[in-house]
Amino acid sequence: MEQYIMKGGNPLVGEVTISGAKNAALGILTAAVMTDDDVVVENLPDVRDINVMLEAIQEIGASVTRIDRHTVRINGSEIGEVSVDDEYIRRIRASYYFIGALLGKYKSAQVPLPGGCNIGSRPIDLHLKGFRALGAEITVERGAVVAHAIDLVGAHIYLDKVSVGATINVMMAATLAEGRTIIENAAKEPHVVDVANFLNSMGANIKGAGTDIIRIRGVRKLHGTEYSIIPDQIEAGTFMCAAAITRGDVMVKNVIPKHLEAISAKLTEIGCEVIEFDDAVRVVGKPSQYHTNINTLPYPGFPTDMQPQITVTLALARGTSIVTESIFENRFKYVDELARMGSNIKVEGNVAVIDGVKGFSGASVNAPDLRAGAALVIAGLAADGYTTVDEIGYIQRGYECFEEKLKALGAVIEKVDSEKEAQKFKLQAG
Repeated sequence: MEQYIMKGGNPLVGEVTISGAKNAALGILTAAVMTDDDVVVENLPDVRDINVMLEAIQEIGASVTRIDRHTVRINGSEIGEVSVDDEYIRRIRASYYFIGALLGKYKSAQVPLPGGCNIGSRPIDLHLKGFRALGAEITVERGAVVAHAIDLVGAHIYLDKVSVGATINVMMAATLAEGRTIIENAAKEPHVVDVANFLNSMGANIKGAGTDIIRIRGVRKLHGTEYSIIPDQIEAGTFMCAAAITRGDVMVKNVIPKHLEAISAKLTEIGCEVIEFDDAVRVVGKPSQYHTNINTLPYPGFPTDMQPQITVTLALARGTSIVTESIFENRFKYVDELARMGSNIKVEGNVAVIDGVKGFSGASVNAPDLRAGAALVIAGLAADGYTTVDEIGYIQRGYECFEEKLKALGAVIEKVDSEKEAQKFKLQAG
C-alpha cells in the first residue's frame, strides 16, 4: 500500500508552479460534452479525479484524446448513452455535473449518486430543486438520479444555501434552456466563474458569474472551443501554508493572487511575509508566528478546503487560535491523527481550539480525506524525525506530483509501497 514517508525539519525554499484547478476542470470537462464539436481543454491537472472523470466521459460514448499530459480533446457527437456508468462515477463527487450537462443537451440523464471524500453531508437537493424549476421531472431510483424533460424553460431560481455544485450544475442545464434563467444566492468561487467563462466561449450567454446573481439567456446549441483552466487556488494555498509551517521561503508561481487573498491575509496576520506579484505569491515564514482566528465561509471568505492546512500551521504558532468550520460538519477528523504528532487541539462540534506547541514529533498517521491528507504531509515536513502518511490515494485525487514538487523545495520525502522501501529511505535520509 502506497504511503508517503518524510524526514521533517527542512525549511522549504525555492519556487513551485501550480497546476490547473481540479474543481474547475471537473465542471469544464463535463460541460465539454454539451456540444457536438471538438473542445480542447488546456492546463488540465493530471490527478486521479480528473482521470476518472475522463474515463466516465469516454464510457458514455464521447471521444477523449490526450494531446499531452495537460491537454485533452473531447468530442461529444457520438454520445449514445445518457446513463453514466456506476463504477467510475461513484468514486468522485463531481459526477453530479453529468446531470446538468446531459439534461441540458439531451433533456435526459441518469447518474448514480456521487462519492468522494467523507467530510460531511453534501446533499444534492438544491441541484434537484433547480432542475425541477427548469421543468425537469426528477426521481431517485436504485441509487441514481433520473431526470427527464420535454423542454427546459428558463426560471427564477433562489438557492437556499450557497452551493458551488448546484450553481454550476443548474447553470449548465439553463445554458440550453428556452428563455431566461436567474440564479440568486449563487456561489461566487473562482471555479464557478471559470465554468461560466468556458460555457460562454462555447456560445452560451451567461452574465454575472462571480456575483450572487447569475443571469443566463438560453441558446439553441453550443459550439467547439479551446480553453485553458485557471490555476488551482487550493494547491497554491497548501504550498503557502507549507512555507509558513516549515519557516521557509517559497515563490508560488502560476497563480491568480486575488483568488488567494483570504489565505494571504491570515498568513500575514500570524506573522509571515506575503508578497504578491502579477502571477505569483511569495511566502516567507518567520521563526515566531502567532495565533489568529479563522471562520470558513463561501468565497471570498476563507475556503473550507484550506481549513486543515491552516489549522496544522496554527498548531505550531504561539498562543491560542480558534478555527470555526461553517461549511462541512466532519472536517476535523484529522485532529486525532495530528495529536499523535504532539499537537494540542480540542474540538467541540464545528469549533477547534488550538493551543500552539513548540514542535511536532514524527509519527505514523492516516489521511482521512484529500485536504486533511495534504495537511498531515506538511505537518510531517515540520516535525522532528520521520512521519509516514497512509491512505495517500486521497491526496493523489487532487494534487499533481505532490512529493516531486515538495522535493524540489528541499523536502526529504518519498512515496513508498513497502516496509523495505521505507527502511531504505530512512537509511538514505540518515
